[in-house]
Amino acid sequence: MSITAADVNKLRQITGAGMMDCKKALVEANGDFEAAIDYLRKKGQKIAANRADREAAEGVVVAITDNANKKGVVVRISCETDFVAKNEDFVNFAKAIAHTALDKYPADKDALLQLSVDGKNIASALEEQVAKIGEKIELAQYETLEAPTVVPYIHMGYKIGVLVGLNEAASDTIVEAGKDTAMQIAALNPIAVSKDDVPQEVMERELRVGKEQAIEEGKPEAMAEKIAQGRLQKFFKDNTLLSQQFVKDGNLTVEQALKQVDKGLSVTKFVRVSLG
Repeated sequence: MSITAADVNKLRQITGAGMMDCKKALVEANGDFEAAIDYLRKKGQKIAANRADREAAEGVVVAITDNANKKGVVVRISCETDFVAKNEDFVNFAKAIAHTALDKYPADKDALLQLSVDGKNIASALEEQVAKIGEKIELAQYETLEAPTVVPYIHMGYKIGVLVGLNEAASDTIVEAGKDTAMQIAALNPIAVSKDDVPQEVMERELRVGKEQAIEEGKPEAMAEKIAQGRLQKFFKDNTLLSQQFVKDGNLTVEQALKQVDKGLSVTKFVRVSLG
């Protein structure tokens, strides 16, 4: 198939790999971007860790909870330029939608669009913003979370919003631990709470790539299997929340840090929404 310069540039933006490497990867993968990423990994290319964030469109992400810290919402309102995203009126518009979502707690994004903000339904209010600003403006994402304690966090000037659910009732120390954990989630972007929550297809992909990479390095197949298992365990350590090194104390994992607050404290679920 024909590989365009735009395709090559897109893969480069996603991975951070060189242009010629990206072109060769796309040719080998017949234009399949995920297969091309795997090809680059097998060839030893260092892939950008947060590739979704590198593709980020502009906008505002707002994460808030109720006063009891029992439930929370995250909304992402997208726009085309950073100039609009930083405008105070636009930020306040996004906050108003988030507060409506928290107050009414609709089941999904379509239901949220039918609710009212500033006397008009949100779908119409978004259309008015498009006419006023001259950019594409939309409700790009809406997520909710309920738990015995839910703690919100907004990172990097409304570029990332996090909700983290904890299994114990709110107190000052529990909420503070939740905030530290939410900051961890924002910064390191784990894919799951623990390895038990990692989808089977993700584990199979990591094992496959790890094995093929080891074979590319000249390892015999039997050894490649063991190397792939070791790399999978490293993947869990780096990419699942409770196993990650705690950013505020590198001598602890997140799980250990939570247990220092209370021996039974843990994370039930989290939501992370970023621009893109």
